[in-house]
Amino acid sequence: MANKGQIGVTTENIFPVIKQFLYSDHEIFLRELVANAVDATQKMKALAASGDCTQELGDLKVRITLDEKEKLLRIEDEGIGMTEEEVDKYINQIAFSSAGEFLQKYKDQIGNIIGHFGLGFYSAFMVAKKVTIDSLSWKEGAKAVRWSCDGSPSYEMEDSDRTARGTAVTLYLDDDSAEYAQKSRIEGLLDKYCKFMPVPIVFGKEQEWKDGKYVDTDKDKIINSVEPLWTKAPSELKDEDYLGFYRHLFPMNEEPLFWIHLNVDYPFNLTGILYFPKLKDRVAIERNKISLYCNQMFVTDHVENIVPDFMTLLHGVIDSPDIPLNVSRSYLQSDAAVKKISTYITKKVADRLEGIFKEQREQLEAKWDNLKLFIEYGMLSDEKFCERALKFALLKNTDGKYFSFDEYKTAVSEAQTDKDKKLVYLYATDVQEQYTYIQAAKDKGYDVLLMDCELDAHYVNLLEQKLTDTRFARVDSDAVDKLIVKEERVALEMKEDERYDLENLFKAVLPKGNDYFVTGDNLGASSAPILITQNEFMRRYREMSALGGGMNFYGSMPESYNITVNMENPLVAKIWEAKQADVAPQAELPAEAPSDASEEEKTKAREAREAVRKAHRADVEAFAEGNEILHQIVDLALLANGMLKGKALADFIARSQKVVSDAYLKA
Repeated sequence: MANKGQIGVTTENIFPVIKQFLYSDHEIFLRELVANAVDATQKMKALAASGDCTQELGDLKVRITLDEKEKLLRIEDEGIGMTEEEVDKYINQIAFSSAGEFLQKYKDQIGNIIGHFGLGFYSAFMVAKKVTIDSLSWKEGAKAVRWSCDGSPSYEMEDSDRTARGTAVTLYLDDDSAEYAQKSRIEGLLDKYCKFMPVPIVFGKEQEWKDGKYVDTDKDKIINSVEPLWTKAPSELKDEDYLGFYRHLFPMNEEPLFWIHLNVDYPFNLTGILYFPKLKDRVAIERNKISLYCNQMFVTDHVENIVPDFMTLLHGVIDSPDIPLNVSRSYLQSDAAVKKISTYITKKVADRLEGIFKEQREQLEAKWDNLKLFIEYGMLSDEKFCERALKFALLKNTDGKYFSFDEYKTAVSEAQTDKDKKLVYLYATDVQEQYTYIQAAKDKGYDVLLMDCELDAHYVNLLEQKLTDTRFARVDSDAVDKLIVKEERVALEMKEDERYDLENLFKAVLPKGNDYFVTGDNLGASSAPILITQNEFMRRYREMSALGGGMNFYGSMPESYNITVNMENPLVAKIWEAKQADVAPQAELPAEAPSDASEEEKTKAREAREAVRKAHRADVEAFAEGNEILHQIVDLALLANGMLKGKALADFIARSQKVVSDAYLKA
């Protein structure tokens, strides 16, 4: 006789049930139901291992069957099954999970029961208008029971005709969930959530090519690997095993640089494999490539709160039953265990990198260009990792030679210590574009590092804090003699009106739209007429701003350049001499208004003084405009810095052709 009743809810667990959105994605239902079937199977194994059950285990597989036409989906196992009393206790009493009780009793035989909340079964009603359970317990003399519910608080329980031990859950899919009645959709969900579950999962049959088409065979199609690589001992595995698993996870990716096998059972349980992908091209960086599993069941690929941010650049798998998830297993809950796990993973990654540095230095150097973005990101974002990384991080110079920090300090300290006893690390960001500056530094006996990573503007700032009495200077940020000042330099003496004329003379022919700081200096008769550099501080902070360094003030400022005019260069000397001859000295400025003058009188006095300056500046600019050699040496300096473009470049080429032609014809 049918037994009718009302579904009960245990008081202590009612709150999660009444939440409107218990599960963030409806597709989770399949994961939850398969996980329940896997748990029931694992419990059956535990009973047999303990000796409590001596019956034949039979075919311990989970079977998924789909009737696309009738929109029926069934998840069936041959696990421990349930008696009528157990159905009443564990199904009718929502959130009264049996997993906790079973784990406590059989903790020595089993350690990978997935379910802990008892709510997974009810996710079925997100997609089904009716759900039935047919179950036969493993217990001697048990009778099969059928439970059915249409999604309301009412249910029916009656005898079932099931003869095999285990449980079958049948979903009568809603019309608005018809997508789950498609074979391809179910295959996709099983591949996403269940491909590494610890019990064989069957969905359909293997196929073979016959008579021009694929046909089903008699062989079950197992969709999962019950012993994924991370569950095995590292001592059992070879490099090819790890590479093969990576290709299975990421079939379109290049081979990884190397990997770390995680395996810890105290003070928490954690296994997994993390791979270092190639990161040379920042555009190609992929995040969310670490998948979190709970006892081989996929949970999420968003692990930002489990691993430090910089480690989200890694690829791979982490599996832990001890990571606290919310009741739907969709979100990570805040917990001290998470911090311990994060700290452990950081330590293991640092251990691996330090081990490679000590034991396989050549391998580390060969892969450094693809690895340094990860290392720098880690050092910038994680203090503990930074402390470790200072021992194994490398510096690469423009000749392609690698150094540890200690090695480099020893190599350059004698030549590159300035008058203030600070060690100066010179660096370039592009060997080709900065070749002239690099060569000038080498001619002085200096070494130049290559810092071409996008994080280097931030990174050199960090290193200046970590390395005592050390500063970094980009090789094109000043004249080579000023980059590492060995002794006090005597500044070039120029009168104020001469400095004013020099500034206006060169600004007149420089491209508009930038800020220029023009100064004269004695750089030697054989040195270039003009040196264009960018202030190290301003340029570095502009680059940091461009990368989102929180310094938008610098990013919004116009580009600024230091224009150093070599007054000892013969061409500059000739231009300057011509300017002195052709441009009359500035007239004497009118007197400033006395302090007690009216605002109107002060304004008139300022305007009168500015009028004199403006008239003289116009004379200087007119001279500059007509001086081809001035244009030529400025354009040459711009060209050397990649700053000559468009019409200015075309004018320079035409002028150069004329200069060469005139010189040749005169000869």
